[in-house]
Amino acid sequence: MNIAIIYGGKSSEHEVSLKSASSIIRTIDKKHRLHLIGISKTGAWYLHDDAERERIIKNEKAVLKIKKDEAKRVTLIPGGGTKKGLKAGDEFLPTDAVFAVLHGRFGEDGTIQGLFEMADLPYVGGDVMSTSISMDKEKTKMIWDYSGLPIVPYIAIKKQDWDDPEKKKALLARAEKDLEYPLFIKPCRAGSSVGAGMVKNRTELLEQAEESFLWDNKILIEACIEAREVECSVTGNTKTIAYIPGEIIPTHKFYDYEAKYTDPNGAELKIPADLTESQRKTIRETAIKAYEALDLSGLSRVDFFIDKRTGKIYLNEVNTIPGFTSISMFPKMCGASGLPYNELIMHLIELAIDRFKTDRKLKTCRQS
Repeated sequence: MNIAIIYGGKSSEHEVSLKSASSIIRTIDKKHRLHLIGISKTGAWYLHDDAERERIIKNEKAVLKIKKDEAKRVTLIPGGGTKKGLKAGDEFLPTDAVFAVLHGRFGEDGTIQGLFEMADLPYVGGDVMSTSISMDKEKTKMIWDYSGLPIVPYIAIKKQDWDDPEKKKALLARAEKDLEYPLFIKPCRAGSSVGAGMVKNRTELLEQAEESFLWDNKILIEACIEAREVECSVTGNTKTIAYIPGEIIPTHKFYDYEAKYTDPNGAELKIPADLTESQRKTIRETAIKAYEALDLSGLSRVDFFIDKRTGKIYLNEVNTIPGFTSISMFPKMCGASGLPYNELIMHLIELAIDRFKTDRKLKTCRQS
């Protein structure tokens, strides 16, 4: 099989992507041909040779690098399909499936999914609509709330409203009245807790909001619940499977970027989570409902809060391309449920091909 692995990207999670893709490359059987496509931080795509694959396989600690070779710039060809959808220089790259291991903006937000649709290529993960909505935490919450699923109380604020003194004053008063301190502030369309923080008063709120607005033009202010953080892996197209939930026990103030990816002691990962059978059942069932409410396919990690005082379970957010590093929860939870890493990767690629074949049976015009 010819598989394109795409990594890097124009995202605050560029480095995380390099680590995730490195782990994936190590686990794919060498009988499969890989096209390693690195995306620079400015958005340029470059093909890398087999030597990079060998370097990653031989050294467990090695991380992918992006070499900017203009002779190997990669382009997508609209309508090119699996034989001519990708091209590096003058060479077409036959591709049975694409695994875009891109976290955050330009990877989980429907943009690259649209490119693959136009190029007529099978790809891992949700489609344009589902990934785009899932990237927007406000829109995700709106759909979950409409579907009767439990969400954390919130207020969404757009930059233009924040910049209007009268609207800003009203929004601050509303947040303090309806939600109360402490509050949690985060960008609406960013991942890995980038630009996020907890605040205990208005001064901190104003400072954190400005930081969050550096990453997105829309932010969320949420009630800050003293909670346990539980996650659940989900896979599937037409048949959805939720795996054994795991728990994040951070040593940091909250599960921030450093705790997730750079500090080996940033959090304890407990799989399975210490839950009652009833809690475990509720989380797995709710994860499936949350996934299906967003019309997701392929895979996602659904994150929850469990209020330490009341025991109430809330949906937090969903990640459509979760981390695949050596310490990432998504593959670990699948493994604990009996689906080891190497089989998981190939299962996701098979799901991508199956959905592609199903979608291509649909009519796109009245006359051929």
